[in-house]
Amino acid sequence: MKKKLLFFAVMFIAATTSIFAQGNGMQGITDATNMVTSYFDPATKLIYAIGAVVGLIGGVKVYSKFSSGDPDTSKTAASWFGACIFLIVAATILRSFFL
Repeated sequence: MKKKLLFFAVMFIAATTSIFAQGNGMQGITDATNMVTSYFDPATKLIYAIGAVVGLIGGVKVYSKFSSGDPDTSKTAASWFGACIFLIVAATILRSFFL
């Protein structure tokens, strides 16, 4: 008798948890997906703005090195240019990968 009671109690608990679990699962996943994808446009624009600022700072640094006659100007220019290109390409790839 106790085994039957225990069996029915376990089955009742399993049935009620599966009923509650199916309630709003897909809607929650859809809402989360929409919330995450809604951040991509502002984040992409922010990364582009950061790339523009990095480009301006890099241009000023390269100009100051070039004006002072530093022989390491090409290395500095390449590193700042590479940083700007990386930011722009990374933002574009992330946007196209996730959207």
